[in-house]
Amino acid sequence: MYILANGKLITRSAVTPYLPDGGVVIDGTKIKDIGTTAELKAKYPEAEFIDAKGGVIMPALINAHTHIYSALARGLSIKGYNATNFYEVLDGQWWAIDRKLMLSGTKASADALYIDCIKQGVTTIFDHHASFGEIPGSLFQIAESAKQFGIRSCLCYEVSDRDGEEKSLQAVKENADFITYCEQQKDPMLAAMFGGHALFTISDKTFERMVEANNGRTGFHIHVSEGMNDVYDSLQNYGRRPIQRLQDHGILGEKTILGHCIHVNSAEIEIIKNTNTMVVNNPESNMGNAVGTCPVLQLYKAGILLGMGTDAYTNDMLESIKVALCAQRQNACLPNVGWCEVTDMLFKNNALIGAKYFPDKLGVLEVGAAADVIVMDYKPFTPFSDANIDGHMIFGMTGRQCQTTIANGKLLMKDRELIGIDEEACNAHILEESKKLWGALNNCEY
Repeated sequence: MYILANGKLITRSAVTPYLPDGGVVIDGTKIKDIGTTAELKAKYPEAEFIDAKGGVIMPALINAHTHIYSALARGLSIKGYNATNFYEVLDGQWWAIDRKLMLSGTKASADALYIDCIKQGVTTIFDHHASFGEIPGSLFQIAESAKQFGIRSCLCYEVSDRDGEEKSLQAVKENADFITYCEQQKDPMLAAMFGGHALFTISDKTFERMVEANNGRTGFHIHVSEGMNDVYDSLQNYGRRPIQRLQDHGILGEKTILGHCIHVNSAEIEIIKNTNTMVVNNPESNMGNAVGTCPVLQLYKAGILLGMGTDAYTNDMLESIKVALCAQRQNACLPNVGWCEVTDMLFKNNALIGAKYFPDKLGVLEVGAAADVIVMDYKPFTPFSDANIDGHMIFGMTGRQCQTTIANGKLLMKDRELIGIDEEACNAHILEESKKLWGALNNCEY
């Protein structure tokens, strides 16, 4: 048991939303108590004390859509790659990378992303993986890294027909096998979804195989209408819009996540709402790929459970919320919209999405909730409380200010030093794997 205190405590709980000098007591994997620093020290004199040093103590963050397989792309330049549209972005960069990614590269990618998550206060991720160089065992490899680094992870594999039927069948099987594994293990830190790439790379036959292999065991995690490719393909080849096509195949539902949903119309929004399907916005990635802006305001107004991810453009959720707010205001040409929507997405809805797949209560610091806690090295020079914390986060904080990270009661980082992890050795392994990947992509040595 230990006390994490001597900080500005933001709980995201209606019971005790803020204490100017407070903390939490962690016993095992759960929060045992909250209170002022003096109260907790007096009540639990034998507990180990972790000093927040006046920082902000708050619930750890959740990333509702990311891609481990892209972790080794930082700084990468592929010879001849100069995308002028979204399809060229996919085919020239991301598909090129995942076609060269073997199991050792998948492990290095997972290690890199998990280290970055710890350093930026993210303790739960929903990952959407692709490594068409070597599919079998890839989700299991990521799961081992998740356990090693202590990050709560919901994993799936990206089914696609883009590399032929054999690879598509392997991807279906990888999802099905990992779902079975999670059912058997019952690890509260590990969950499975059934992944699919964009609809324009998935045939009706493959959708049927996915649904059959899943057999109603879990939800689907799929890219939808990220680019107009999806819309054109669905209308031209199937006579249906993407959301209608998903509905035809029984893909939608309360445990399914639709990534992006940029080019959805009002009829599709109604279907998403009526099926209680979830949507995850990835603002920076959408802007970087020049595919458009997700209609967050309309989705939110419709009552859809709308979360926030990064699409692996970054691992900093606080960076993403800043961009999400600016994107929605720019898109609406209104400076007074989006605040409640984007803050709810990150601080409220991501926890609700997490509740669909993990047994412990996330996103809040209260008795009985998961002991997922971070400390931000943030010293405000203006008034600070639960009444304006979101303003401080959007305009004052970044993920790199995280100094201490706890997940499931386990101390992963303290005062910016990783606990139980040889970071130098990990970085050396990741660097070697990235050199191999870059060399394979550019037919040279690094």
